[in-house]
Amino acid sequence: MPRRRELLAASALLPLAGASRAEAVWPSRPIRLVVPFPGGSSPDLIARYLAEPLAQALGQPIVIDNKPGAGGNIGTGAVAKATPDGHTLLFTIQGPLITAPLLSKALPYDPARELRSVSFVASSPNVLVVPPSLGVETLAQFVALAKRRAGALNYGSVGTGSAAHLAMASFITRAGLSIVHVPYAGFPQVVNAMLAGQIHAGFMVPAIAMPQVKAGKLKALAVTSAGRFAALAELPTVAESGYPGFEATSWQALLAPARTSDAIVRRVAAETIRIVRGEGFRRELLPLYFSAAGTAPEGLDALMRDERVRWGALVKQLRIERE
Repeated sequence: MPRRRELLAASALLPLAGASRAEAVWPSRPIRLVVPFPGGSSPDLIARYLAEPLAQALGQPIVIDNKPGAGGNIGTGAVAKATPDGHTLLFTIQGPLITAPLLSKALPYDPARELRSVSFVASSPNVLVVPPSLGVETLAQFVALAKRRAGALNYGSVGTGSAAHLAMASFITRAGLSIVHVPYAGFPQVVNAMLAGQIHAGFMVPAIAMPQVKAGKLKALAVTSAGRFAALAELPTVAESGYPGFEATSWQALLAPARTSDAIVRRVAAETIRIVRGEGFRRELLPLYFSAAGTAPEGLDALMRDERVRWGALVKQLRIERE
């Protein structure tokens, strides 16, 4: 009987021993990095900037797997359901992680339960842009015009619940304005509509907005970062323009399936932090108007908790729903 108990105890430890051996040789094959947006998008570009040095550090190729669709929900959901062996990772923006669960009760994954943080990688402010024909030079002038023409102006975004939409909804609520929301499929359509005079304003990522601003086709009024953004230091923030505390950034992060081991997550996080905080990576981000972050998993956890509370309150207050 004692011998049998010893055998049972030993057999119970076999799966754990196997798991330990598997982690010891991780990664044992190429790592799939899912980007739930199309090639050429900012998440795709930044993921590729990260993938090459990370692959060198981990000793295995990292293959970018673009899985666009449903605002990033398709690719994000695929990673949430993936085998948590460290060979599948996710690189995404905040939409599928924060706003999608707030706006959809039928989301096929739960990012809070089925994904775990690896690192907060980069962030960018939004820029409030208007057509020059609107005749305003500052945020204060825009607010004054919007109040005089209450309900007559409109703004574009890349869809209900997008970062651009929520940033503008937050601002017009704070400023007490009445401006009509017009959703579009993507930023190129928003830009074209603004150039055609069909919409009067919109928050955009700088990589999309600034070429048009520099060409004189659009006018930039303010940025949504908490303080002056180094790459756009000439632009005032919304906060310093009369709305203290206003902040609304777009950010990108690295995650893994929820049950991925601590050892693997910590290893990937450590290498990611080293890469992201390096000068080479920072230089790659400059043309995209992103600033590097590079945090431990706990940093991304804290960011997502804050964002869920903040935007959840706005969605509830304004009763925002998917259109």
